[in-house]
Amino acid sequence: MTFAEKIVKLLEHWIKHNDDHANTYRGWADQAKENHLEAVAEIIEEAAEMNLAVNERFEQAKALIAGEEDNESGS
Repeated sequence: MTFAEKIVKLLEHWIKHNDDHANTYRGWADQAKENHLEAVAEIIEEAAEMNLAVNERFEQAKALIAGEEDNESGS
């Protein structure tokens, strides 16, 4: 397995992990709202959004790797 293949696997793992965390955070944010902790819910929801923003960067990294592999195979 090449380094590029390894890092793509890591990026995919991190993306799934972050998605799982974001879903968990949103569940807790909903519970905080139900318990009249709106400000806390907002902060937790922001944390979920941050995780998803990180995933966007990881997707960009994967796209760069795919693009470089395409360039190498086209040489």
